[in-house]
Amino acid sequence: MILILIILCIIGTPLFSVIAASAMFGYASQEIDLMAIAIEIIGISDMPFLSAIPLFTLSGYLLSESNAPKRLVALTDIFLGWMPSGLAIVSILACALFTAFTGASGVTIIALGAILYPALKEDGYSDNFNLGLITTSGSLGLLFAPSLPLILYGVIAGVSIDNLFKAGILPGLMMILLLSFYSFSVNAKNFKSSKSFDLKKAFITLKECAWEIPLPFLVLGGIYSGFFAISEAAALTALYVFIVEVVILKEIKFIDLPSLMRESMIMVGGILIVLAVSLASTNYMIDSGLPQKIFGLVSEVVDDQITFIILLLLFLIILGAILDIFSAIVLVVPILLPIAEMYEINQIHLGIIFLSTMQLGYLTPPVGINLFIASYRFDRSIIDVYSSTIPFFLILLLSVILIAFLPSLSTVFI
Repeated sequence: MILILIILCIIGTPLFSVIAASAMFGYASQEIDLMAIAIEIIGISDMPFLSAIPLFTLSGYLLSESNAPKRLVALTDIFLGWMPSGLAIVSILACALFTAFTGASGVTIIALGAILYPALKEDGYSDNFNLGLITTSGSLGLLFAPSLPLILYGVIAGVSIDNLFKAGILPGLMMILLLSFYSFSVNAKNFKSSKSFDLKKAFITLKECAWEIPLPFLVLGGIYSGFFAISEAAALTALYVFIVEVVILKEIKFIDLPSLMRESMIMVGGILIVLAVSLASTNYMIDSGLPQKIFGLVSEVVDDQITFIILLLLFLIILGAILDIFSAIVLVVPILLPIAEMYEINQIHLGIIFLSTMQLGYLTPPVGINLFIASYRFDRSIIDVYSSTIPFFLILLLSVILIAFLPSLSTVFI
């Protein structure tokens, strides 16, 4: 069975087909009616947060196709751009916020990169620094609500998505602060006389962003306060973005909506079909006692929690280099959860460790999707892109280590 699955992967069989095949082999070996797989797949419809995934995804696509990215950059620039290395810090914050709402770092690099990359170059930053900063910052928002990986982890792990949103605040802010400090330390001596704060221009920019500014406060405030359920927040976000960008500002034409919806739902469909078949495969693995068997093997060489966390980080970095974050969540988390629990690791904390470490996979060959997107977007060789991200990668790696060994960062608000 393993040999057949490996051959399927090698010849390029879609991931969901490989997972479904593994479930079919597993159930057949136990002489269980294969109809059980269909029943497990139908079970996805009972997940209370399922509707949040397509709604948040559609909102992100609508925002990325409007002029919202330009207004976001202008807004952060007017209030932070006067600082030494202010534009670099603006880039980090703008990318983090945009990725949180779009749920896809590649979209951020494409949408904001076109604005920020030439602006940084014009401001005098080195080309390698610009390339590394934009490529890295594209994945920063994954720990902030309403990030899709956070929602998907909560669905798969069966933990509170509200608590996951709260748990990601401090770790995400720490990553932003460390990258901002690095940007400042590298460039401050060259940018001591930055542009001054312009109050008149600030009022004009605030007026231009009047419709977008309430969105994060409305959505995030509602989620963190408990006033909105996740699905309600997703519906409100989609409705608000539609009204603002299509009806009021008219930056997206009605005639373009079908193609935009189609593009966003292709992404959603890919996530949901992998999620559906993985439910069947996961339940078989749990019923067969696979996590306990893996724990038995691991416990022979790992005696304590610290050693387990070190090995976990190494495993996740390698996993992130060969598998995208959505596939990794649905394939690995169900097996990892019971093992981590045996080492007394909080499920919420594990989620933040998992996602922050997998975030490094966006910058790690051979998959490293951000590397390829940046290479294509800025017409630079993949070697140039990779070498430019190394300092930023090391800073994020330090952040991940701190997150892993300081669980209070993730659990202080829950």
